[in-house]
Amino acid sequence: MENVTTLTPLKQPIVFELEGFHIPPGYGSFLFFLALLNYIVVLLGNGVVVCVIVIDKNLHRPMFVMVCNLVVCDLLGATAVLPRLMMHFLTGEKRMAYIPAIAQAFSVHMYGVAVQTILAAMAYDRYIAVCEPLRYHAIMTSARLHSCCALAWFVAVLCIAVLFGFHMNVPLCGNIIKHVYCSNRAILSLACRSTPTNNIYGQCIGIFIIIAFSYFRILHASLKQSGDSCVRSKAFQTCASHLVVYVLYEIAAMIIILSQRFPSASHNIKKFFSILVIIIPPTINPVIYGLVSKELRSSIIKHFINQISLKKIRGV
Repeated sequence: MENVTTLTPLKQPIVFELEGFHIPPGYGSFLFFLALLNYIVVLLGNGVVVCVIVIDKNLHRPMFVMVCNLVVCDLLGATAVLPRLMMHFLTGEKRMAYIPAIAQAFSVHMYGVAVQTILAAMAYDRYIAVCEPLRYHAIMTSARLHSCCALAWFVAVLCIAVLFGFHMNVPLCGNIIKHVYCSNRAILSLACRSTPTNNIYGQCIGIFIIIAFSYFRILHASLKQSGDSCVRSKAFQTCASHLVVYVLYEIAAMIIILSQRFPSASHNIKKFFSILVIIIPPTINPVIYGLVSKELRSSIIKHFINQISLKKIRGV
């Protein structure tokens, strides 16, 4: 079996060794700087969006509350991988204890599933906004909004908790993870025996992508009901940012899947593609919502100008 170094089960404390990237001599500091710059952009971009939505009461509406949840999810995914990756680039450290490894794997999978469930909640919200505009506020009440957000997170936590519950007592016979971060699949590849139940369940979780696919079905149904071109244009605008974000996630995921179909491809390239879904969406999403949503963009600019004005007044 892959990565199995001995038939004797390992005993706690287990320390994993990540294969990581093959870094040419002298490039570690440069790669560390790139990863640090990316993480700073993620923290600043998503942090600004969260703070503006929380501070500005005009943005306390379903669409922006759900955007805030998606931004928090992006921060979770990026924080689970990038700090550890920076340490790998700077110090060459590849060892990770069992508990931090499980925590990283749980966070990465949580990010992947929560993105889909939150997007599904957004799809429901946009469907009501486009197809039932007169009843929107009656349907999407504050209680229902918070229920949708809580349900999205609950389903994600439940799915991943069950996934990891399957292998908590599975004995491991190896400790070398051939990846740049820990995942359920990477850890189970070290198991002393086959884990068919876990593998089947892991594939079933992938069905959540179908939930997000409802975005396209909902938009299609909404536009079919809109005869007026002005209404059609407004319907598209209200869903545009969510669809762009969804397509971005799916493109990144598709790149990962396709890269695994080419055995001759460089291992470094495959590993790089595998972290795109964790790096690219959290970096670009704040820009997408800032450009597409006029209200969010205006609020960010307003708060930025106010902060500059306050600093000038205090300076005087």
